[in-house]
Amino acid sequence: GILPRHRPHGRMSEHLRPVTFTVPGALRGARDALPMALGSVAFGLVFGVAARQAGLSLAEATLMSALVFAGSSQFVAIGIWGSPVPVFAVVVATLIVNARHLLMGAALRPWYSRLSRGRAYGSLFFMTDTNWPLQLQAFLRGEREGAILVGSGLFMLSTWVASTAVGHAAGAAIGD
Repeated sequence: GILPRHRPHGRMSEHLRPVTFTVPGALRGARDALPMALGSVAFGLVFGVAARQAGLSLAEATLMSALVFAGSSQFVAIGIWGSPVPVFAVVVATLIVNARHLLMGAALRPWYSRLSRGRAYGSLFFMTDTNWPLQLQAFLRGEREGAILVGSGLFMLSTWVASTAVGHAAGAAIGD
């Protein structure tokens, strides 16, 4: 399985050792996420154009990308966007589309459960389909560095928000 096994003979299980968060770990995460972040730029550009066509302002589109940080959910949300905004439908659709993150987060639980709630949930905010394996693989190799998820996530978040803004601006040139 993907979860660590308890070590025999009373030695501390690998997942019970403290997780560390270092700047070099975050920078490694950002470096390792470069190919994935570049791939998501096109997705962000398309989202920016679609958000503009749905009537979102530049500020609304970039704020959505920064706070939600879930491309598929954001496309679903603007697909049902209207006036007034169907808040309940948007929230339910977002929860359904992102339910897989519950399983992904659960896979990191053996390591993150020893962290404060703020550090664990703060880290998980930056978890995406593409950077989650980077962190999980590091843990499974016995590494203790937890900032890989944060570093890769911050890098991917910044490229996602920037490409959303560029896409929104490009949408003006394309027209409705």
